[in-house]
Amino acid sequence: MIRYPKALQKEQTIGITAPSSGVDTELHDLVHQSQKQFEKRGYHIEIGETVWTQYKAASSSKETRAAELNAMLQNKDIQAIIPPWGGEILQEILPLIEWDKVQPKWILGYSDTSTLLFAFTLKTGIATAHGTNLVDLRSDEWDPTTSKVLEILSSEGDVTITQVSSSHYQSKWSHEKEPDPYVFNLDTETKWETVNNSSVEMKGRLLGGCMDTIRHLIGTPYGNVREFQKTHLRDEPLVWYLENCEMSATDFHRTLMQMHQSGWFDNATGILFGRTSAGQEVGGFTTLDALERLADETNLPIIYNADFGHVPPQMTFVNGAYSEIKVAHGKGEMTMNLKV
Repeated sequence: MIRYPKALQKEQTIGITAPSSGVDTELHDLVHQSQKQFEKRGYHIEIGETVWTQYKAASSSKETRAAELNAMLQNKDIQAIIPPWGGEILQEILPLIEWDKVQPKWILGYSDTSTLLFAFTLKTGIATAHGTNLVDLRSDEWDPTTSKVLEILSSEGDVTITQVSSSHYQSKWSHEKEPDPYVFNLDTETKWETVNNSSVEMKGRLLGGCMDTIRHLIGTPYGNVREFQKTHLRDEPLVWYLENCEMSATDFHRTLMQMHQSGWFDNATGILFGRTSAGQEVGGFTTLDALERLADETNLPIIYNADFGHVPPQMTFVNGAYSEIKVAHGKGEMTMNLKV
């Protein structure tokens, strides 16, 4: 069965470590601003050394990153872990994690952090939270979609949480933007879409992340989806949520075929795709072509342009939680139940 971390409460400690990329010197203030926001909300913050450095596409050596992460995972005084953001090569630390010693606690993030979330839930059966990064929580106010994250991390037991699609999303990134009142500039109307433009409903246990990185877990000890379903989910079906960070339309299609042919979608009820600025067409082949072909291959309902991924704001998806997702007339609703 799925295990959920205990609720994150005021006066407890959140650990900040960089298992993938650290923060360049000129952006250190983003971390300090985020720290202040959590402290204003009543939490203690412990920041690891890896957060402040960046060299050769990672915060530090794989050994240093793994040691700091292991220390926080095993520290009973740290109730949650939030990396500053994602990165590129987190996968190389997975063999160095002391899986049998981890304490159940929330881990939050997306992008390359989802490599850790995905592997962590599959290996341990402990739920993880795919949602906003630390540096995007640096404003006095959080937009309605992002702000759900604390409600979720502060939940415990057989609780039900409902999230709805945003009204608008941010079309361009700018870490230099001053919060006014939010970190994100929500300038474009949100519209969730479906293949065949039909209303869609799907139910099942949530699992997913950034396709660019989790696809490389196929065939490794950290990507055995079938064993995870058998051991921790009593063979309950999955609802997949996936997002494309940098892949072209054809690379996106190849990745979906690899996932499908590896059996990842065998026991699923639907697939939800996040917004993306990637997916450039190749020779007239588009990401919509890829989604239509996936629907034909799997006979699964498919939703896209949903509120997660590298085009914010982000809903929070709990890996392992039971979910019911509905889309109609461009609007989406997700109800999660944190049941075992």
